[in-house]
Amino acid sequence: MQTYSLLDLQAYIRQVFALNFQEPLWITAEIAQAGRSRGHVFLNLVQKGEGAGADIAASAQAVLWQRDYQRLRLSAGLALDEVLQEGREVRLCVRVDYHEQYGLRLLVTDADPAYTFGRLELRRRQTLDTLRQLGLLERNRALPLPTVLQRIAVLSSEGAAGFQDFRQHLAQNPFGFAFHCQLFSTAVQGAALEPEMIAALAVVAARREQFDCVVILRGGGARLDLGGFDALELCKAAATLPLPLFTGIGHDTDQTLLDLVAHSALKTPTAVADFLVQHNLFFENSLLRLAEQFRAAADRHLTAGSLGLSNLESAISWSARARVRTARQQVDVAATGLPVLAQRRIRHAATDLQRAEAICAALHPDATLRRGFSLTFKNGKVLTHADSVASGDVLETRLQDGKVVSRVE
Repeated sequence: MQTYSLLDLQAYIRQVFALNFQEPLWITAEIAQAGRSRGHVFLNLVQKGEGAGADIAASAQAVLWQRDYQRLRLSAGLALDEVLQEGREVRLCVRVDYHEQYGLRLLVTDADPAYTFGRLELRRRQTLDTLRQLGLLERNRALPLPTVLQRIAVLSSEGAAGFQDFRQHLAQNPFGFAFHCQLFSTAVQGAALEPEMIAALAVVAARREQFDCVVILRGGGARLDLGGFDALELCKAAATLPLPLFTGIGHDTDQTLLDLVAHSALKTPTAVADFLVQHNLFFENSLLRLAEQFRAAADRHLTAGSLGLSNLESAISWSARARVRTARQQVDVAATGLPVLAQRRIRHAATDLQRAEAICAALHPDATLRRGFSLTFKNGKVLTHADSVASGDVLETRLQDGKVVSRVE
């Protein structure tokens, strides 16, 4: 059996590739890693097996040289940079190159951004259907909002301009409302976005009593950078959050699936801040209206009470006057009738006195004597019983015309 050197084998393989892949060809793959150096773009392309969580079935290294990158950048614009990101499904036109020292390598000559956008949209629709079937699109929106939103859990990148604008907007609100924001720093784009935000949401859910709501902020960026906010597991975690969720991802035209499952989706971080301020302002206005209603009710009660007192005062005044008039009339009547009554009483008294005098005169001892009776006294007292007299007692007998003294024997 003939023996070949490694260089001869590699040269032979190179010839095979050169003979069989003379023209560029289009391939589809997923970018597992993407890096840049000196204007060149280095890609690690993979193809996964069927089903979620499947292993990698194939992989290859690819490179987009600087001159080709500049050419494609002129034709595709910013869309090229959005496509050449980790996790993107791409359609690339490549030349198959084999080098004796570096092995197989794919040289990218063209890219199809429309394919990437289409694959993302297809995946997005599938995720949306899943969320709808699970009944998660309205779940967070059904949560009642607290009367006041002050304790806010914020998921964003600490250095993000959107977060700084949000915090400054709240601090400088013209009504002087106080807000307490706690930042849970997470990635807002790239492969780390989904796992970091899911972990942060889990921490917030465990501390739900410390917050009134949750806010996810980003603040602008490329369209494809929003793909992380369409991830199924992230949307599930957001939809099942026990606190109202507000999003301010920073796009006026694009709507992510996270926006759809959130309680309220605002366009920008400052719009979220305005929403929170307005919500608390509504509560303050309701308190002011309630205070005004209390004042009006108190005024009505005071007016009614004052009117009642006035009526009572008038009634008392008229009643007193009527009583005075009645009393005066009674006095006048008494003043007129008293002399007549007094004279009648005097006549009656005189008659009674005469009758009493007549009775007294009829019952007087002298009258008895004049009728032929006598009175016998012993020691100055009328003698009424015979056994009250003893021998030797001196008795005095009074008659009509004198008295007789006698001694008892």
